[in-house]
Amino acid sequence: MTENILLERITVDQGVMAGKPILRGTRLTVEFILNLLAHGSSWEDIIEEYPDVRREDIQAVLLFACRLLEQTEYLPLMTEESE
Repeated sequence: MTENILLERITVDQGVMAGKPILRGTRLTVEFILNLLAHGSSWEDIIEEYPDVRREDIQAVLLFACRLLEQTEYLPLMTEESE
């Protein structure tokens, strides 16, 4: 599956979830899926809990986040050592 086809699984609608990027046809935000993954949920856990989610949806979430980070300029994070 091409990247463009994967990214079509992500949509933004100002009337849904305050305009946050979501999985097309759901109210599940990219942020929510990333948070589940970051806290240890497996792809299988997410698919089992949310039957409308497919493996390609999770792949699209990761690709979307990657593309977003590619476009971001970074500033150093404040650490305890730099305070």
